[in-house]
Amino acid sequence: MGDPDLRLVRHFTVVAEHAHVGRAAEALHLAQPALSRQIRRLEAELGVVLLERHRHGVRLTAAGRVYLDRARVLLELASTAQAEARAAAAPERLVVGHVAALRVTPAVRALRLERPDADVRTCHLAWNEPRAALLGGRVDAAVFRMPVPAEGLEIHHLGDEPRVLLVAADHRLAARASVRLADLADEPMPQLPDPDPEWAAFWRVDPRPDGRPAPAGPAVATPEDRLEAVAEGRAVALATAAVLDGHLRSDLVAVPVEDLGPVAVVLGVRAGDRRPLLETFVRIARDRPVSP
Repeated sequence: MGDPDLRLVRHFTVVAEHAHVGRAAEALHLAQPALSRQIRRLEAELGVVLLERHRHGVRLTAAGRVYLDRARVLLELASTAQAEARAAAAPERLVVGHVAALRVTPAVRALRLERPDADVRTCHLAWNEPRAALLGGRVDAAVFRMPVPAEGLEIHHLGDEPRVLLVAADHRLAARASVRLADLADEPMPQLPDPDPEWAAFWRVDPRPDGRPAPAGPAVATPEDRLEAVAEGRAVALATAAVLDGHLRSDLVAVPVEDLGPVAVVLGVRAGDRRPLLETFVRIARDRPVSP
């Protein structure tokens, strides 16, 4: 007896599941006589009867019941082997996410030069998407600004960006060369929907230096709405100089803040992900600029 023909094995399982050669032939888009010949051929190769024919269809013999269980395992293993072989032959893939005004181009270009066989792609992310995109598998690495909850992630520090205060052009602080946090004590800042508490405290300076909670600011839906609220004079806001580089609205002024720490720019990956292509990208990204 030679090795089983997987096509015959599969056709046998379909007949067994339908308990009828005619209905199985319809499901397989075969002529019923051709399918019957295939089943007889399989039985001849095995040297056993797998199906008993009766006027309402077919039923499994004792040998057929045993063979059906093993046949399903065999087909599943063959399918898995095929999928794994195709995956091994396909190029390794890496998707790199990035948020506004952070450049991944130098690192991605260097990775493509070092690994021309790899499929390297980029994906722009909204300000609040990096962690979910990483944990959900949408991206394999992401360059973003802290603070972001680090649970489930590995964080690699890439650099820092100074924070500046955004005010309307006619705001009382607009003409200042710089300000201090004490100057902001009574200034409301916009509130984005459902932010991480640590993120909100960081960007709204909450509590303020004197210990008071930050004044409630206007609720906004997007970063663009946030800028509009500032331009209207309803609030002030913090941003990084990189985000504003070359794109500051004429009705807004950016003022340096003397006693406010910078924001960390980081590369995040999923904890425990040790794929060689990803580790190569981490190594490369550490030596490349990400801010404009």
